[in-house]
Amino acid sequence: MFARKIRVEIVSGEGAVPCPMAWLDSFLMRSFTGRSAFDETLPVADGELEAGFRVEAEALRRDMEDWFTRKSGKPVKLAFTEGNPQGAPRAEGMTERAPGRKAKTEGDEPRAG
Repeated sequence: MFARKIRVEIVSGEGAVPCPMAWLDSFLMRSFTGRSAFDETLPVADGELEAGFRVEAEALRRDMEDWFTRKSGKPVKLAFTEGNPQGAPRAEGMTERAPGRKAKTEGDEPRAG
């Protein structure tokens, strides 16, 4: 759905594990942050979410760490890795655009004469 794929892992002294889908869903389905950009997020699996270009990954990570820490009562550290899951190739012809710019479609070009 969204162009950016973000891997979310919980990091501890024992290593990193995918953040549970239930945690992602619980955080991302709430509108308590007041950041409308977070509306452009979608959890898709354990440790995986999709995001729009308006989502600042660092701000999202900080807010998620803070909320998970308060919810669990112990410090939670997250690692975000951005990219296609498992090295999947991008769809042919798919290009990334700056936010707010629409893709050119047939008929957008000026007509001569």
